[in-house]
Amino acid sequence: MQTLTKALRRLIAFVAILGSSLALAQYNLGLQTVELKTGIYRIQAEIADNSETRQTGLMNRTSMPMNSGMLFVFEEKAGHCFWMFSTKIPLSIAFIGDDGKIVNIEEMQAGTTNNHCPKAPIRYALEMNKQWFSERVIGPGSVISGLPKK
Repeated sequence: MQTLTKALRRLIAFVAILGSSLALAQYNLGLQTVELKTGIYRIQAEIADNSETRQTGLMNRTSMPMNSGMLFVFEEKAGHCFWMFSTKIPLSIAFIGDDGKIVNIEEMQAGTTNNHCPKAPIRYALEMNKQWFSERVIGPGSVISGLPKK
């Protein structure tokens, strides 16, 4: 009986550690963050500024806090397109010019391969929970401040 109890305790401890690890794995630990602002709203955004972090993005996450997001920063202005193949939560994406103005916003469904592209060359894209921008009446022409300079 004592051996069974020890084995059961070890199993419970292992499951607890595994569960914690999986929960933390949802987030790209170690990514820098930046506080962005638009109007009266503050956004805590993780920064994806290299090919590896941009490629991973928000894949495999099952949730995201309300005023949190991911800011994609590119070295070159271009028509950077996004898709949602391994992304489990629906998102909105704002394509942002160098001046901080939103060029356009797209709503993206989880698990799809549809391309979502900016209407003009951009260096920044901000992903937030689905309809975050529309629920706050933030649209093209709105300014996002606090963008890092690359």
